[in-house]
Amino acid sequence: MVFPEEKKVTDQPEGSVAAQESMAQVQMDGEELVSEGKKNIEEEFASSPLAPADSLWTTDATSSVRLRMEEGCLDEPITVHQMFKASVEKYGHMHALASKKNKKWEKITFIEYYQFCWTAARSFIKLGLERFHGVAILGFNSAEWFFSAVGAIMAGGIMTGIYATNSPEACQYVANDSKANIIVVENQKQLDKILQIRERLPHLKAIVQYSGQLQQKISNLYSWEEFMDLGLDIPEKQLEDIISSQRANQCCVLIYTSGTTGNPKGVMLSHDNITWTASHASMVGEVQPADTKQESLVSYLPLSHIAAQIYDLWTGIMFGELVYFAQPDALKGSLVNTLREVCPTSHMGVPRVWEKMMEKIKQGISQCGYVKKKLMTWAMSVSLEANQKHELKDDEKPFLFSLADSLVLQRLRAELGLSCCQKFFSGAAPIGSETVQFFLGLNIRLYEAYGMSESTGPHFMSGPKAYKLPSCGKVVPGCRYKMANVDSEGTGEICFWGRNIFMGFLNMEDKTREALDEDGWLHSGDLGKIDEEGFLYITGRMKELIITAGGENVPPVPIEEAVKKELPIISNAMLIGDKRKFLSMLLTLKCCVDTETMEPTEELSVEAVDFCRQLGSQATKVSDIIERKDKEVYQAIQEGINRVNSAATSHAQRIQKWTIVRKDFSVSGGELGPTMKLHRPVVLQMYHKVIESLYQE
Repeated sequence: MVFPEEKKVTDQPEGSVAAQESMAQVQMDGEELVSEGKKNIEEEFASSPLAPADSLWTTDATSSVRLRMEEGCLDEPITVHQMFKASVEKYGHMHALASKKNKKWEKITFIEYYQFCWTAARSFIKLGLERFHGVAILGFNSAEWFFSAVGAIMAGGIMTGIYATNSPEACQYVANDSKANIIVVENQKQLDKILQIRERLPHLKAIVQYSGQLQQKISNLYSWEEFMDLGLDIPEKQLEDIISSQRANQCCVLIYTSGTTGNPKGVMLSHDNITWTASHASMVGEVQPADTKQESLVSYLPLSHIAAQIYDLWTGIMFGELVYFAQPDALKGSLVNTLREVCPTSHMGVPRVWEKMMEKIKQGISQCGYVKKKLMTWAMSVSLEANQKHELKDDEKPFLFSLADSLVLQRLRAELGLSCCQKFFSGAAPIGSETVQFFLGLNIRLYEAYGMSESTGPHFMSGPKAYKLPSCGKVVPGCRYKMANVDSEGTGEICFWGRNIFMGFLNMEDKTREALDEDGWLHSGDLGKIDEEGFLYITGRMKELIITAGGENVPPVPIEEAVKKELPIISNAMLIGDKRKFLSMLLTLKCCVDTETMEPTEELSVEAVDFCRQLGSQATKVSDIIERKDKEVYQAIQEGINRVNSAATSHAQRIQKWTIVRKDFSVSGGELGPTMKLHRPVVLQMYHKVIESLYQE
């Protein structure tokens, strides 16, 4: 769809009645919407008590829950619509969303954003969206994704994202489980998946395609323009009545876990989960409201994941941020180009995104001349030292650091498109210390957030005033935590409490009871320690914890990270040893990726080839190393493993055997989840024979 500038009604495509009507509505009612906003919001607050509820959890999408209202958490519960209405009142004429069309950024204001969501909501009603039934969205981030998400909630449905990488069968499970009446797809590729399973979706009434031309005429399939025209005869009062019937303690969003074992679980989030978390999590990161200073960001991570959804969509509305949409090939290489154009004030990446950036910079530095390389290495070492010494005191950093930053590091950050960026976040998975330290060398502090889908995203966060390595910050204000089953070293299971805690897993009572104890505390399954200042350190995951045949508890992640730090040729390392006599490890090598399929190739990365050259090996492919049992490389890996073993806390925590597998782990291969988390059960199954061979006498 084409986005008009505020005063250019004629920029609308002529054939789109909905676009013309919605823009006329903006022109006529925009000022009225803002000026009457306060009165409307006050009326809505008064008319929206919570729905009756006597339990903290439910597994029924039509039910409501008791909110965890207590001291420190007493904010007025509001619905998503109330949050949006309040933002339109404050930021109405400011730009909200920016999409690149024909090589030009086209922006819409918050008033226009609200109107497009309103129009989409009426069309969803026209298509027969039932109360508490799903609207599933399958595709890459776009303004239409946002309109569909907010419009679905306004219309009384439950919004759920489906990962764009999902197979047709995985799409079917989510669509069925959420009782999706409408599925919104990006393009023909995603449409084809739904057409394959359409007959197995009893709740499905319509499909809407938001990008590209429809290639075939199928009943109940609509282009975006057709969809936006559909609801023009739905009375405004009908939508208003649905909105006014919504309560903050009812479900409005489903987030599906990636499901490493068994089917994914539908995490039910209430209006209050969304609105409260959007407001509070951002406080730690010192996100500014737009009437103070408008934040800008680039949306590119999967919106079906809670981290991106809270950061891009809901916080964007709450604080009046300007969200730029990246190109669909962002993770294939175009993200940096978008960042350079946009120069966002805030940026979030999952660890693998930051790692890829690090690898690209390292590659660039390795190709520089001797003097330039020396200068960059010097500047980064000065920055790293200064940042480590002065974690929270910017004004105390020495003159040498300021010199290094202005001479060298500012340019490097500009190359990444991060020259205006003040806040850098990492979430969705643990980030390695090597990556954190590398970016400190660029004078970039990565603020780590820790939480779950079940805690509506972050429960602990680092920020400008809550920063201490290698912790992931302090508990979000208004939230609480406790440690269960604490051992002699102070390590225990991290448990969560707060307004951000989910309603329950959809139709899964057993799983909900597993996650929430009798008092309503959410058990994370993660092990950690809290220091005397309240900083959290993750030490492992209970499900990932390896218990050897000798009864030794071994957290795998620190050992895996140590191996990757010692050996720059290693891309992924996975520790094996549960119920085994000793530990072994699967290793993958850093390889080039096919930019079309995102599949790892046989070709070693520039960094891996450099590593080999320094050893005297001429290898350029994985097969060169594995098939010839490359003496230099194998010896170097063993020496790296020996160094890691020398720091082991006990003999049982030493790696006895290791092997290199032929292909690097990837999302498309199934070894990594959508946010690059290692799917251990999948890897164990895929490499069962290889693993068994390591344990044969």
